[in-house]
Amino acid sequence: MVKKVLVVDDDLEMLVSLKDGLSRYDDTFTVLTALDGLEGMDQIKKNTISLVVTDLKMPRMDGFSFLAQIMEHYPEIPVIIITGYSTPEMEKMAREGGAVGYIAKPFMLDDLARKIVTTLRREADGGTLHSISSGLFLQLMEMEEKTCTIRLIEKTTGKQGILFFRDGELLDAKTDALRGEEAAYEVFSWEEVSLSIQNSCQQKEKKIRKDLQAILMESARRKDERGAGGREKAVEEVETASSAEDHIAEEPSAIEKLMAALDKELGSGSGVEDIYYDDSWDEMAGAIRGLRDFFATGEWKAGYIDKGDTNDFILVPREKTVVMCVNPRCPRDRIMDILGAQ
Repeated sequence: MVKKVLVVDDDLEMLVSLKDGLSRYDDTFTVLTALDGLEGMDQIKKNTISLVVTDLKMPRMDGFSFLAQIMEHYPEIPVIIITGYSTPEMEKMAREGGAVGYIAKPFMLDDLARKIVTTLRREADGGTLHSISSGLFLQLMEMEEKTCTIRLIEKTTGKQGILFFRDGELLDAKTDALRGEEAAYEVFSWEEVSLSIQNSCQQKEKKIRKDLQAILMESARRKDERGAGGREKAVEEVETASSAEDHIAEEPSAIEKLMAALDKELGSGSGVEDIYYDDSWDEMAGAIRGLRDFFATGEWKAGYIDKGDTNDFILVPREKTVVMCVNPRCPRDRIMDILGAQ
């Protein structure tokens, strides 16, 4: 059975070009089009859609509101986002087989076709847009400089929260019991959410001082801590066993120390877009260590990986391999000097 793919973009010329170019894949899928989210929802209601490909900036109902509608009412439909940006978190999700795909502008038609075919093949595995985290969705808000008020409901617990964005900047957050940064940490830890978006923001005062990446990193750290047994259990272990204290403190401190050193020297100009532990790089890190030992080059502090892609990577050897995703235009020599001094 040939599947139906809905492509949504307000650029009519682009839609016509994509529909024509993708016609050679008619034996696998056919293409329906819509000029904005409202037309997209009409198409979904009238047709059995297997996949949606959507831009974010559109009139009437934009891509963010469209995504929220799909998440709420059609969670079984996977979505590929067309964006002018490529984030490390999106790349990580794609690498790990995440349900939400993305393609960064400008793109080649064949690249989009391959991504569509791959996503359709994964559909049978149960991947849905509900696999997207609130953190990933809201990074799009920042990149697209969105002004809006977002109301969220966590699906498993029914917890509710509100986030306030102006020009892509997170101003404030609220939950039933929390406000500001603490509320943001809570909201960004939620796995599956329903979203409603109001395309305005009455909040004027900026109550959250940290940038979104810092909030997301701290939220992930707290989530990992809870997953290991909860904050209360971790505190008890700290008080009763020094080895547990070392373990609890070590994982976050490695990343925090690296970021603190870069922030001190380079501030927001470091070009670091994400930093995380990733054991999938351990084999490469081990190979680099082997070369270091063979050539007796001294202690290895960091290695720069130029992928020739939208992001490069820096490997930092610790007990767990630390991976930094960096903009290719980052001051790499300065970064390597700073890391070498750690």
